[in-house]
Order: sequence, then C-alpha cells, then structure tokens
Amino acid sequence: MNLPQPEAPLNRTEAESVVRTAVDEGTLDSVVALRLASNIRSEGVLEVLAEGAFESKRKFKGDVVTVSRNIFLPLTNLCRNRCTYCSFAKQPDSAEAHTYSLEEVAECVRGGVATGCTEALMCLGDKPEVAYRSHREWLKDRGYRTTIDLVLEACKVAVEGGMLPHTNAGILSVEEMEVLRPWNASMGLMMETTSTRLRGKGMAHFHAPDKDPAVRIRMHDEAGQLRIPFTSGLLLGIGENDEERIETLMTLRELQERHQHIQEVIVQPFHPKPSTPMRATAPIRDDEVVAWVALTRLILGPEMNVQAPPNLAPRMLERLARSGLNDWGGVSPVTVDFINPEAPWPAMEGLRELTEASGQVLKDRGPVYPDWLLGRPELFQPEMRKRVTRLATDEGYARRPTHQSDEEAA
Repeated sequence: MNLPQPEAPLNRTEAESVVRTAVDEGTLDSVVALRLASNIRSEGVLEVLAEGAFESKRKFKGDVVTVSRNIFLPLTNLCRNRCTYCSFAKQPDSAEAHTYSLEEVAECVRGGVATGCTEALMCLGDKPEVAYRSHREWLKDRGYRTTIDLVLEACKVAVEGGMLPHTNAGILSVEEMEVLRPWNASMGLMMETTSTRLRGKGMAHFHAPDKDPAVRIRMHDEAGQLRIPFTSGLLLGIGENDEERIETLMTLRELQERHQHIQEVIVQPFHPKPSTPMRATAPIRDDEVVAWVALTRLILGPEMNVQAPPNLAPRMLERLARSGLNDWGGVSPVTVDFINPEAPWPAMEGLRELTEASGQVLKDRGPVYPDWLLGRPELFQPEMRKRVTRLATDEGYARRPTHQSDEEAA
C-alpha cells in the first residue's frame, strides 16, 4: 500500500468534518485515516478523533464494556521464532524454559473455576519441535507427535474441568485448526503487522519466519473459510510506521468483509523488555495508543469488538475508556500476563469503577462475545455451543463456572 502523504496539517474543524463522515458511514478510508494519524499532535485533533470513535462504539455496543476473567496457560515457552522484542520465548537450556504437563493444566483450571473464570487462554510459542530436538524428545516420551497434540489434550482437560479454551498457538495449518476447533470456543492469531519491511535485516521479525505477513494473512483467511470465531490484533511500536499500521487494519477489514469471522481486534502497545535486543526502544506515547484505538474503531466500524489490554496502558485507562474500545480483554485473578510479566493485571473492582466513571458499565464475558453467541450459532459445532451456552446468561454474558464435568451437566 502506497498512500499519498498528507500535504498540509489538519485542523480541528477539518478533523470534525472527516470524523463525522466516518461515524455516519460506519467506516474510514485509508487516505483519511493516514491524514488523521499524521495530525494527532495538532490542537484538538486527537480529542475529536476519540470523541468520534466513542460515539461510533456507542451506536452499536451501547454503554457496555466487557472483560473476560481468564487463566493464562503458556503451554510451552519454547518457540522457533526470535522476535527482537519478545521475552516470552526461551531456549531449551534456559532455567526458565517450561512445557506444561496435563496435571499442571488441570491444576490451573481448578484455580480458574474456583475464582469465577470461564476462559482458558492457551498461548504458546510457534512450532518449537521444528527447532529443538530436546522438545521433540519430550513430546515423543509422552506420546505426542507435535506440540499441537499437547494443545489438543490441554483443551480437553480445560473443557472437562469446566472452562472454555481459546487457543492462540501461532501459525496453524487447516488440518490443525480442524482438529482443535471442537475443543475451542474461539481461536486467534495476532496479525501484529502486515509490514514486510520488518522482516528485513536488523528489524523486529528478521529471525521470525512465522511473522511473515503472507503466512499470517493466509491463516486468517483459512480460519475464515472454516468459520472459526477469531481474534486478531495490531501490535504498536515495534518499528512500523503509520502507513503500515493502516495497511494492517485495512487487511483485517478485508478479511472480515470476506468471511465475517473476526470477532475482536486487539490494539496492543509494545512494552520494551530489559532482556531483549529492543530494550532501548522508546515505548509508544500514550496519545498514540489512544489515537490507534480510535482509528481502529473508525476503520473497522461500530460492529467490531475493539480491545485494549488494561495492564499495558495503566496510566491512560480513563482516556481509553472513551476512545472507542468496548472490551478490556482477559484479566486473570489466577495467572500473570506471561507475555508481559512486568505489567500486572488491574484489580477487577477498580476496572469496574473506572468503566462506570466513563459513563459505561462493565460486564463479564467468556471467550465468545454475547452478540456472537446469540446471533452467530452457525459458527459453533453443536457440542461446543452447548458448553458455551451452559456458561452464559440469557443475555450471553459469562455465568460463573461450576465443577461439573460434561457428563454431569448433560
């Protein structure tokens, strides 16, 4: 995408006009989006952008903001990619390297059920068996062919324990997604960026074959063909520019228009980690995070579920609450954010009070949004729909899980 660069600054009056059009039409084109992004430091422009996005959100989502009580299960922190901003991935000889046993998964699930969680987030490194013999041997010793076999068994443990899995296991084939689908309420893959430039030498994704944009776009497309409720997202601050961010959002919009399967898009700011090559990279400014949440809302429209993780933007939650988001993502009373361990989850009561102070109300959801659970039954296989419905209220919000197994609840 080669967008024409804005030739002149955008003042508040002009911003009001283009944002009003975007709100009325339910979308924002790429040229106008780039002009807004390039002028967020101009007086009044960011305020107008956030106000318009908040209005757009309220047109379809009303005054509700959702949150998912979850447990974070990093089934393995081994990964064949070496992204220069990541501190999650470990080498096999590291003292911090760890792959979960099913007993550990079951223990976490019990803790989740006991604290009212409904979502079991399965998150792990990409295909470590391709890179590490020791992991291949670990899998073989336990009867697994691939890491995805472990993921499948972990999902079954979560379901049998009374929770709903959401799997983000990196790049999956069609066959792997088909295998996992019956045991997942939803699945996902952060698009992060569609910038091929970041695959270049010295850039964030140079040593990360699974971050090739074409590979990630293909998986999004295949998930859509399979009709899987899907999560994606934008990662801010890893070296991409405004035009590349817009290209990423436009790609997500095209995929959604094609398949109608993307149920949420996360806007996630990068946090520099001390142990990584990008440790000296300046974190993205608060104003930029607010602006890109707002632009995501206006580009993707009022129906999209737009999320901003509250632990990654603790100083700007009041502003984010009125910038177009309608979801805070997963917040866990049991586990830390293993991707960003330096960023603790906010207290749920504090998040509720903050949301109410913005003129909105906080409601718990599961890994499936209420409008999708009630309005998109064709996206769920019969048994999973029963499980999701069992843990939902009549309005589609989360119901506190119980210790019942599938057989006991039948």
